[in-house]
Amino acid sequence: MSLYRSEPSRPRLESPVLVTALEGWVDAGEAATAAAEHIARGAEVVAWFDTDALLDYRARRPQLDIVDGDLKSLAWPELPVRHVRLEGRDLLVLSGPEPDYRWREFTEAVLEFAMRSGVTQFVALGSLAMAVPHTRPTSLLATASRPELLRPEDQRPEGYLRVPAAAVSAIEMTFREHGIPVVGFWAQTPHYVGAVYTPSVIALVERLGIHLGVAFPLGSLTDEAADQRRTLDGIVAERPEVKEYVGRLEEIQPSAGRVPSGDELAAEIERFLKDRGRDEGSGGTLG
Repeated sequence: MSLYRSEPSRPRLESPVLVTALEGWVDAGEAATAAAEHIARGAEVVAWFDTDALLDYRARRPQLDIVDGDLKSLAWPELPVRHVRLEGRDLLVLSGPEPDYRWREFTEAVLEFAMRSGVTQFVALGSLAMAVPHTRPTSLLATASRPELLRPEDQRPEGYLRVPAAAVSAIEMTFREHGIPVVGFWAQTPHYVGAVYTPSVIALVERLGIHLGVAFPLGSLTDEAADQRRTLDGIVAERPEVKEYVGRLEEIQPSAGRVPSGDELAAEIERFLKDRGRDEGSGGTLG
């Protein structure tokens, strides 16, 4: 049985690009999935992946609405593919919860859907929790199956790096093995921000637009980022220990654009994964 179903009436696509962002540890500050949602907001759903087969509902429970003691509605997690057409470019946007099960089958199903849809390139969006201050512009790291897919100014991770895999990276590897060009853009996001980190959302949306040669409207994102900056500055000003910590990060990151080494990335990722459960349990992050 297939892990996805396509809508009966599908639009005609011209050299579509598949853009994917999934929840998980490569979605720090929910920046990647928020960027994908912004791009695909209101777009037509063309396919659905089977969350019954892929998700553990005890770890990611459906949302139940109760009104005056009456069970009114149950909202199940969804993993849709939506079609976006902008400035003559066809995009297929896959975004939602990272599967808990059957990753190999899932990646093969995504590949099958992509090949049936004529996908010519895969773009992964991600966000890494890093020791960077919110007072600096968001920097991006880039990955690609071929160097010419990136711009000269794109920053690529340096050195050897071994980290726990994410499902979006498994998809990227599967596409690469089948000769489909792949690119990834990864926002360096302050690890101490627990809410959606809007500056990273903007950075991903804008970089994707440059890559595709289109201009995605930012809408309210710019104002949201400014409001968030004021809020974070206010929290830092009121908490001397946080102000001292942010100051240390500014010394480490004197300007945007610094490329962390493989060892630095690995250390940061290991710290984030170890601390994530404790932070979520205690509500210890800003935001």
